[in-house]
Amino acid sequence: MKRSVALFAVALQLLVLAGCGLFSGNNDPKKNWTVEQYYEAAMEEMAAGGYDAAIKSFEALEARYPYGRYAQQAQLQIAYANYKQQNTAEAIAACDRFIKQNPTSPGVDYAYYLKGLVNFRGDLGLFGFLASSDLSDRDSKAAREAFDNFKELVTRFPESRYAPDSQQRMEYLINSLASYEVKVARYYMERGAPLAAANRAQYALTTYPRAPANEEALAIMIRAYDQLHLPQLRNDAARVMQENFPGSKYLAGSGTRRAWWKWW
Repeated sequence: MKRSVALFAVALQLLVLAGCGLFSGNNDPKKNWTVEQYYEAAMEEMAAGGYDAAIKSFEALEARYPYGRYAQQAQLQIAYANYKQQNTAEAIAACDRFIKQNPTSPGVDYAYYLKGLVNFRGDLGLFGFLASSDLSDRDSKAAREAFDNFKELVTRFPESRYAPDSQQRMEYLINSLASYEVKVARYYMERGAPLAAANRAQYALTTYPRAPANEEALAIMIRAYDQLHLPQLRNDAARVMQENFPGSKYLAGSGTRRAWWKWW
């Protein structure tokens, strides 16, 4: 009797295990999919705006077919989907992984470009400039990283289809970063810190020598050095202002040298 019960228990266990196999992974409709089918299905999810589902599908593709151009393309699509979802850290990590694993791939230039776009769209930040969409109001760290990403692309892949747009974005970033530095210098002046203001304005001038914001940077330096009782530095800054921006609004209507920096 005990033997019969034991045999029945074993048979029941086997039946349960068989049932689990019958109704789980063995009936997975994707079990026999080709890499092309995986990729097409993931792209359809992407096109429909289902970025989370697309990411999972691309990850499944890469797990099942870890080598070849489809796996590489899946990595780039994962980065792009995260970019569209504004998952900054995940998008940058995916770009970095692609660059590291596929340094000679034809898609490396796009990885740098996409990484630049992610940083270019960096969050609004420092000093509470939350209401403005002007990049000069953003935390400069993301802008600097975006500039470096675009610069590396343009330097390493000058013939890339993404190089012209990257170059334009670099020029915009230079102007915006200079504006950011000048805005910080102005902030220091408004709070009675002329030395910090002069140093920040000087940094903008030396780091971004051709940026339009340098007109105001010079004006800040003139006033800051005047407050610091440094006439030689004040006059030097005033001379540079006169030579480079003779029609500046900061000079307009001035009757004397001292009136040049009475614009605040």
